Amino acid sequence: MPKTPDQIFTLKICLGELTDSSKNQKPPPWEACPDLSGGVGGGPKSELRRAFLSRQRSLTDAEAATMSQRICEQLFAGFDWRNWRSVHCFLPIVRNREIDTWLIMNRLAADFPHIVRLVPRTDAATLSMTQHPLTAETVLVETAWGVPEPQNGEPVAPETVDCVLVPLLAFDKRGYRVGYGKGFYDRFLVQCRPDAPRIGLSYFPPVDEISDTNQHDIRLTHCVTPDTMIVF
Repeated sequence: MPKTPDQIFTLKICLGELTDSSKNQKPPPWEACPDLSGGVGGGPKSELRRAFLSRQRSLTDAEAATMSQRICEQLFAGFDWRNWRSVHCFLPIVRNREIDTWLIMNRLAADFPHIVRLVPRTDAATLSMTQHPLTAETVLVETAWGVPEPQNGEPVAPETVDCVLVPLLAFDKRGYRVGYGKGFYDRFLVQCRPDAPRIGLSYFPPVDEISDTNQHDIRLTHCVTPDTMIVF
């Protein structure tokens, strides 16, 4: 059976390369990316972190903007926001081409003004994280990692938040995620209510399995990509 044009593309995640046996054309960056690690569709966190961070950074401004907008649309279409009173959301590391969560924050402010928008502040010494309201008076300063973090505002207890939007570089079909490796969100999520959705946001589809998960890894309840929302 002849292959379709999409099937003849080979996406080389680790090298950020694209080859085509018949023509030099780039497919949409949200196309499925099989065989990410040794042909098994997964691998250890360190390899997936390196591979997906490289792929994420290789996105053009236009690609990142388009996919961020689609993720935002999928997110707002997939949940009933009316009964939530507070939502935690990470702010993007621009130099890493992270998903533009300002789209989400701005829509929350415009369409759901009753929802308190909460953003994280990390403590590198203790590898812990607090959350603080994002308001017009919030002072944001970039950390050494490039994360905009609030410098004022009282911390809000994790158990009060109704929903957490979780950053990630990769995730698998079981709902486990790969972040930057410091464990800030795993430590934070264990303090949140079990009924509060833990929603990952991802440019890319899931790998089959992250091979070295452990008892400290907190699974997502959902993950939103540009094309779908996955429920775990």
